[in-house]
Amino acid sequence: MSDRVLVTGVSGFLGGHLALQLLNAGYSVRGSVRQLSKGEAVRQALARAGADISRLELVALDLTRDAGWAEAMAGVRFVQHAASPFVLRTPRDPQELIAPAVQGTRRAVSAALASAVERIVLTSSIAAIQYGHADYARALTEADWSNLQSPATGAYPASKTLAEQAAWALVDAAGRHDDLAVINPAAILGPLLDDDPGTSSMLVRRLLDGRLPAVPRISFSVVDVRDVAALQIDAMTNPAAGGQRCIASAGSVSMSELGALLRPDFPDRRIPTRELPDWLLRLVALVDRDVRDNLGELGRIKRVDGSRGPQRLGRPLIPVGDAAIATGKSLEAFGLV
Repeated sequence: MSDRVLVTGVSGFLGGHLALQLLNAGYSVRGSVRQLSKGEAVRQALARAGADISRLELVALDLTRDAGWAEAMAGVRFVQHAASPFVLRTPRDPQELIAPAVQGTRRAVSAALASAVERIVLTSSIAAIQYGHADYARALTEADWSNLQSPATGAYPASKTLAEQAAWALVDAAGRHDDLAVINPAAILGPLLDDDPGTSSMLVRRLLDGRLPAVPRISFSVVDVRDVAALQIDAMTNPAAGGQRCIASAGSVSMSELGALLRPDFPDRRIPTRELPDWLLRLVALVDRDVRDNLGELGRIKRVDGSRGPQRLGRPLIPVGDAAIATGKSLEAFGLV
């Protein structure tokens, strides 16, 4: 069996870093993109980052279509399913987000189970863990699941929860529970590989672009993309990872605290740290759907137990501030702020 790894969503932020680390570790990578026209940009980004792209091949796969999945698994030893829809704005019809996430995961896992793949690594999210709970006094763990019956669980966390549950159901039905490993990352920051900012860097981009006079009273967990990629690769071969979930989080931070972490490295930028009063956000929410979709997070601190990640890697994770600064520096380097 070759050391070929299928990385779905290789043109994405995490997918690119996964491919980079896999190539640097000596693996061959078969990366999937929705359209092969994106292939040259992927190759250029990885080559610019120092990867040997002679061991990279690209295939076209669509989360919503059956075509190509069986062929993509040919000669593959491991699968890294990192492709998933992500949006900042909740669609009016939640199924626009939920259906492709669940269908894509089912296609990837089913095709892998039907082939000679040794292990499937799924990129889920802490969104599949931390929504809809009545009590946030304790840190949530890998044993927790988002409550799909709660009105606080919107389309995105529902999509991640249902997709991950579908993956576990498929491997359990096949009697191959330990052949699946899941990584549940927090908000992913870190250096960009190309000039596509995607959605992950939006938080830092908004803080750096000078348009925010103040920030909402919102907190969230953060992890560096390089650590997520390292955890995903560890999960391919680590016996302890089989049949397990792993939260990837370097800690929690508020928007205000994130601004304060960025300020010393970007002294010429007007980075807000003052918090907007909740009443003003609620007023804006009457006319701004993006704000309205996030009102439930105001003042709510959701802590997760991220101890499993450092244990797996045998080292501390990259600090939140370092991840944010790396995002900001690459946004500047690519002329995106």
